[in-house]
Amino acid sequence: MSPDNKLLPKRIILVRHGESEGNLDTAAYTTTPDHKIQLTDSGLLQAQEAGARLHALISSNPSSPEWRVYFYVSPYDRTRSTLREIGRSFSRRRVIGVREECRIREQDFGNFQVKERMRATKKVRERFGRFFYRFPEGESAADVFDRVSSFLESLWRDIDMNRLHINPSHELNFVIVSHGLTSRVFLMKWFKWSVEQFEGLNNPGNSEIRVMELGQGGDYSLAIHHTEEELATWGLSPEMIADQKWRANAHKGEWKEDCKWYFGDFFDHMADSDKECETEATEEREEEEEEEGKRVNLLTSSEYSNEPELYNGQCC
Repeated sequence: MSPDNKLLPKRIILVRHGESEGNLDTAAYTTTPDHKIQLTDSGLLQAQEAGARLHALISSNPSSPEWRVYFYVSPYDRTRSTLREIGRSFSRRRVIGVREECRIREQDFGNFQVKERMRATKKVRERFGRFFYRFPEGESAADVFDRVSSFLESLWRDIDMNRLHINPSHELNFVIVSHGLTSRVFLMKWFKWSVEQFEGLNNPGNSEIRVMELGQGGDYSLAIHHTEEELATWGLSPEMIADQKWRANAHKGEWKEDCKWYFGDFFDHMADSDKECETEATEEREEEEEEEGKRVNLLTSSEYSNEPELYNGQCC
């Protein structure tokens, strides 16, 4: 399949796992490995309800009756259980397949967790910054960013090489069942959000669904399925929301000129035109030459003032 004819997913949907034993009581992490934490009864029900919402969303377009879905899932027990419950809403013919993907696992917090120590550690993280703080024996969000970036490269290769063997007449949907921070990092990487913007994001709720949908111009946007108010509750700034609305109709490959988080923090001193830039450079040179002249005059005056005064050819 040529790059121009490759079948892009209609939606890329991020789903956080249902309520887990660790969400209910963090003491669970002191005796149970993080990857073995199970869903609660409430979490199982949340996952079933998420499956029903996903099915309703994906099947909502009557003009695309031949839709299909492919799942990626974190290897943790709570995400695997979430996917099992989600799967109850789909028939076998609708599901192309599933891949357990280790790179979208939870952030590593460092083996067994002592409750009081972890509480103190998370307070330090808030002071240090959530993105760069690395848990002792664990990971930082920056580490998660690196492996999520690697996962995205594989995801795009799946699309480019048509590894899923999709029928072009089918509407394709990717569903990624993962964790709260991992989902936020995924969106950060995809939409090129800054570290500062990441720091302002809120964690999705258990079994919450966040939908990236393909716009008419070939770019993905959160603003097609979600409202501005909803995006704001996630922690997106007004500029980030405006960018999502722009992406909903933008043509793939276009560059949004007013991406303030790319330019404003670094180039707020730039001139608006080449002529203004040349004028500013000339003024700076003139100021430097003037300052240099003052220094030379000062040194010359100092040299003369240090010479002995002569009267009638003799030193006084």
